[in-house]
Amino acid sequence: MPPADRPAPRRGSRGGLRLRLTLLATALLAPVAVLMLALTYLLVGRVVSALPRFADGTLVVVQGETLEAAAYSDRVVTQGREIVLVVGAIAFPLLLIAGGLVSWVLIGRALRPLSTLTTAARGLSESSLDRRIALDGPRDEVAELADTFDEMLARLQAAFEAERRFVANASHELRTPLSVIRTEVDVTLADPTTDEAELRRMAEVVREATDRADRLLTSLLVLARTQGSGVSERRPVDLSDLVRPAVRAVDAERIARGIEVGTDLEPAPVRGDQALLERIIGNLVENGVRHNVPGGDLHLQTGTAGTIAFVEVSSGGTLIDPAMVAQLFEPFRQGERARTGHRGSGLGLSIVRAVAAAHNGNARAQARPEGGLKVRVELPVDQAVARRAPSTAADR
Repeated sequence: MPPADRPAPRRGSRGGLRLRLTLLATALLAPVAVLMLALTYLLVGRVVSALPRFADGTLVVVQGETLEAAAYSDRVVTQGREIVLVVGAIAFPLLLIAGGLVSWVLIGRALRPLSTLTTAARGLSESSLDRRIALDGPRDEVAELADTFDEMLARLQAAFEAERRFVANASHELRTPLSVIRTEVDVTLADPTTDEAELRRMAEVVREATDRADRLLTSLLVLARTQGSGVSERRPVDLSDLVRPAVRAVDAERIARGIEVGTDLEPAPVRGDQALLERIIGNLVENGVRHNVPGGDLHLQTGTAGTIAFVEVSSGGTLIDPAMVAQLFEPFRQGERARTGHRGSGLGLSIVRAVAAAHNGNARAQARPEGGLKVRVELPVDQAVARRAPSTAADR
């Protein structure tokens, strides 16, 4: 739709809802006031009738006028009712005005948080998503709405920050493979004597660079998705079932480097996004192979400890300064090198920690004295599976 044809945003007049609620409250007050007036009118007659009465035919003198007692009683009832009608005619509009004013004030105070929400929503922009309503006062429906609004702002802020990190990281890290591709193509085209072998060598370099860019983008997308929106689905997953497929995926590189793999797999039931949990195991296994020494060892263990399910990967490698271990979980850190190298993207452990956090777990690492690294990921046990486990074991 062209911009000129777009409907203008709806903006109600200030106090529109307040005015409507005030009129509604006043309209509800009117029949109540009429009912009270009618009851008072009837009550006057009943009160006079309930008074002690003179015997029939008794005469009374009132202000020099002689009347029968029954006639005098009827006159009192009539005068009382007339006074009620006169006073009611004066009090009724005053009551409606007073009720309308009180309703206007009270409804205004009740709707004040909505005005705060409206002002905050109109002032929102990408640079002001850190604002929060933080409404004080009684925890009523309006406070619940304000809390929901704050939660929405938190999710939006996380999504925008994840998008900014993705753009910044991608724009920075993609320069290396793109520079390699451009350099290879320029050098090859500048040499008029380039033969088929040289073209094939250039094609291999370009393919390797594009593969690296593809892996980098995939890792960045996973990291941004996990940090921005968390886990999209939760279903039962056993971490021990994910280990062997992850090992088979790196068999070619593992065998070429002569790395021996050992496993100690016990059931480790959790609940989460299977694709992201597979990414945890896959990244740990890939790191354990790529950053290992030739002929090194790789040991994987899964199991439970109380309410925690864990996977632990211990791999050989060069000596690592224990003070540098925490930095390995930062994006684009590989040991003591702060940028990506020729192997991996430097995002493996960052993704592991982000996925673990999204599943209410954690990831930590420890340098091995003989060289290499031990990484342990802990996630909450799937309680539904844990409760079924004893009976299942008894049935076997």
